[in-house]
Amino acid sequence: MRDYKKIDVWKRSHALVLRVYDLTQTFPPQEKYGIGSQLQRAVVSIPTNIPEGCGRTTEAELVRFMDIASGSASEIDYLLYLAMELK
Repeated sequence: MRDYKKIDVWKRSHALVLRVYDLTQTFPPQEKYGIGSQLQRAVVSIPTNIPEGCGRTTEAELVRFMDIASGSASEIDYLLYLAMELK
């Protein structure tokens, strides 16, 4: 089992979770269960998939979970863009 806490991308993704949670607290009430909630779920997916991959036994499984985390990062990119466009 790899120590995910030593992986730089995990550290950075954990920091991103904290920042996104702070940001979504400023969203209007009607977005509590809309973009804000979707952003929170997507951002948490990154640092949770990394340890899951690190806990697997093969490199292929680690790569699979890192790929899932990467997909979540792309989702966050769009959701932040959308939130910015909607002001």
